[in-house]
Amino acid sequence: MREEVKNWLEQAQRDLDTAQYLFAGKKYKDSSFYCQQAAEKSLKAVLISKKGELIKIHDLIKLSNLAGIDPLLKNDCKELTTVYIDARYPDTNLDEYSKEETQEDLSRAGRIVQWAEKNI
Repeated sequence: MREEVKNWLEQAQRDLDTAQYLFAGKKYKDSSFYCQQAAEKSLKAVLISKKGELIKIHDLIKLSNLAGIDPLLKNDCKELTTVYIDARYPDTNLDEYSKEETQEDLSRAGRIVQWAEKNI
């Protein structure tokens, strides 16, 4: 495995670990943001592995299409793309995420990272 790909996968796993830590601390919105980041970085690792280039976008739907993700994971990508906007920008009028919403984001991100690891 190329060093660059390995670095992106390791960062994705660190982001997922951070999301779990924030979830345990009841920082649900921040945890969901790190879920999105973990998914994004793992998809970018797949793209670097398959195409040899980094694509600098945050849209998980586009990244997943380029990476050839399992169609069953497309909805996870769609939901986490929304999280990126909601959690990052204060003008979305969404102040907080529920425990249940963030738990689902953790599951989504975990499935995407796991898929990426298997497809490199």
